[in-house]
Amino acid sequence: MAQSKATKRFEKRNLKDTLDRRNGFKKTKQKQQLKAKKKARRAEENGQPEQAEKRDGGKEKSAKDAFQDMSVDDFFQGGFEVPELPQTKKRKRSEPREDVEEDEASDVSFEQEPVPQLGSESASDEEDLEGHEQQLDALAENDPEFHKYLQENEPGLLGAELGDVEELSEDDDEPRRKKVKKGKVSTAEADESDEEAMDDGSKNELTKAMLDKWHTALTTEHSLRATKEVVTAFRAAAHVSDDDDQQDFKYSISDPDVYHQLLTLALKRIPEIFHHHLPVQESNNGKLHVPTESKKFKILAPLLKSQVASILHLLSHLSDASTLRLTLSSTLPLLPYLLSYKKLVRNLAKAITTHWSSPANTETTRIAAFLVLRRLTVIADAGIRENVLKATYQGLVRGSRNTTIHSLAGVNLMKNSGAELWGLADAGGVAYTTAFTFIRQLAIHLRGSIQNNANEAYKNVYNWQYVHSLDFWSRVLSSHATSPTSPLRPLIYPLVQVTLGALRLIPTATYFPLRFQLIRSLLRLSKATGTYIPLAAALYEVLNSAEMRKAPKTSTLKPLDWQTSIRAPKAYLKTRVYQDGVGEQVVELLGEFLGGWCKNVAFPELSLAVIVSLKRWLKDVNNRTPGKGNKNQKVNTLVALLVQKVEANSRFVEEKRAKVEFAPNNRKGVESFLEDLGWEKTPLGAFVVGQRRAREERERVLEEGRKVEGSRRGGEGRAGNDWVQNGDESMDEDEEMGHGDGSDDE
Repeated sequence: MAQSKATKRFEKRNLKDTLDRRNGFKKTKQKQQLKAKKKARRAEENGQPEQAEKRDGGKEKSAKDAFQDMSVDDFFQGGFEVPELPQTKKRKRSEPREDVEEDEASDVSFEQEPVPQLGSESASDEEDLEGHEQQLDALAENDPEFHKYLQENEPGLLGAELGDVEELSEDDDEPRRKKVKKGKVSTAEADESDEEAMDDGSKNELTKAMLDKWHTALTTEHSLRATKEVVTAFRAAAHVSDDDDQQDFKYSISDPDVYHQLLTLALKRIPEIFHHHLPVQESNNGKLHVPTESKKFKILAPLLKSQVASILHLLSHLSDASTLRLTLSSTLPLLPYLLSYKKLVRNLAKAITTHWSSPANTETTRIAAFLVLRRLTVIADAGIRENVLKATYQGLVRGSRNTTIHSLAGVNLMKNSGAELWGLADAGGVAYTTAFTFIRQLAIHLRGSIQNNANEAYKNVYNWQYVHSLDFWSRVLSSHATSPTSPLRPLIYPLVQVTLGALRLIPTATYFPLRFQLIRSLLRLSKATGTYIPLAAALYEVLNSAEMRKAPKTSTLKPLDWQTSIRAPKAYLKTRVYQDGVGEQVVELLGEFLGGWCKNVAFPELSLAVIVSLKRWLKDVNNRTPGKGNKNQKVNTLVALLVQKVEANSRFVEEKRAKVEFAPNNRKGVESFLEDLGWEKTPLGAFVVGQRRAREERERVLEEGRKVEGSRRGGEGRAGNDWVQNGDESMDEDEEMGHGDGSDDE
């Protein structure tokens, strides 16, 4: 019967210690038995059987018991002599045992074999070790062939020294492995002398000649000795900028060209060495397997940990974009070999997400970091996937603290790429548990802001990090919760509830931009999943506010950038430019909301309440009476046009609905209503398409103007945008007023 993996693992790691411990217990027991026999024999020889029986029973008469049998007079008459206690003479370790006969010595012959005791540092162990060394020396003299055989096949018995690779930091989570001895590498490389490995660098100064020799050995011979030297030198290069003078490395690097050549050699060639000596095995279902129990993996494991540790240290000090991309890309082929080291993978995921979420890095660098995270999510188990997803979300929150027109593209890149990771981790159930945990945290923050009446409590919700988090989860569910059988689909309802609660937390005109940001997230979710979300009421609240029902003040401010704003400065409030912008946003979002259901058989009933509310609002704001109405013909015209398109679409659906022959309870017929008609061909759909084209053209013109002005001013206009981006910063009214007058770029 074949042995299981657990049995083999136990034999390899714990069997020797277990046998040694059992032999130690057996040795102690036999010593006690031998001692008892010696005491009994001595008692018989001295003619004291009664005392021998007492000794054998383990009960010896104490001095206190001897005085108890005396009276007071006998005690004083006998003087002050204290009866002597029976003493057992301790035998020195160097003295031979005289009492042990030959037949008894045969019973304890196992004492001649040294049994290692865990944690013991006794003199007997030292003597046994010395005796073992003497035996090995005698063996080398008497039988050199057998000694050579042991050197090649059992180097552990001969106490071989470790290789030249520097000591590596051991992980707490990884299993303890035996260190590789020199004799284990039975290749032609082991015959090379240390002088050749060091070359002519007597002071360990790395030269181009040494690198060229290592490069040749790696590319042509896949030399493990050259690999060790490159890994050792690479570790010194990774710490070359450290201020710690106590670290002593084998090599020193002073030439920048040599440093660059070494980095290129280590990052490009070392993964090829791993793939050559220990290729990754791929099963039929796409899972990767690395034979971690093989001898080659034990040899390569120290090199692997040293290489990854150096990469981690290097990532925290690199600033050059090309070198950073090369370093990130070099970790991709090493990932399958790292899956056995949980702590190392966790540290690597944190370092990668730091560069993925850093606004200072270029787009190509962040994409390279994302590819590492994606690969790790695909090949790893559920535990590593959970760590990667948590690190990804934390990096997203950390990297979206401040949002400007210049960092918005990077934030969108993070949200789109991060959403893809949740789709890859969906199979094991990790995606649902992590998403549920983080959405619940958002709900807890919202509840705390509602229950806490402090002045600054709402800022835990009304900031860019919270808004981007809600938008990120809407992207995740929009991408991976479209199927009715998706495990992420139950998260749609809690996310919608949290988002609706957040946009209504502070219903003032200052935070209309934040409300529009969250409504766009819900619109994306509604269209992708086919879920009806009541957004018309939230938009009508904006129109019905005092900001939109009163006549605005004239202003020369530039239009507010709604893409990068969650908070309107006080300078914009009650101005015509702000009222026009709010009106355009409401009409656009209402058109998108109703346009998503423009082909639905129940559209007339769905739009009836919206039409009635908008007509009532138009009647109030168009009042010519002094002090009433908003006197804003532009906004009123846009709303009236939207009402016309919605009414036209209602009539269109009613005409089509009058020709159907199925009943309302026919679910299949209801879902297939106007299935062959494109939504853009409906009256409301055509209106929404025209809105989108006008918005895209306006954004294109603004982007071109921003680039022209930025180049003309030499980038000075960037700072003017930041005042409307940071919703989590508390600015006083004077600062807002000063920024509002000035230099926001179009």
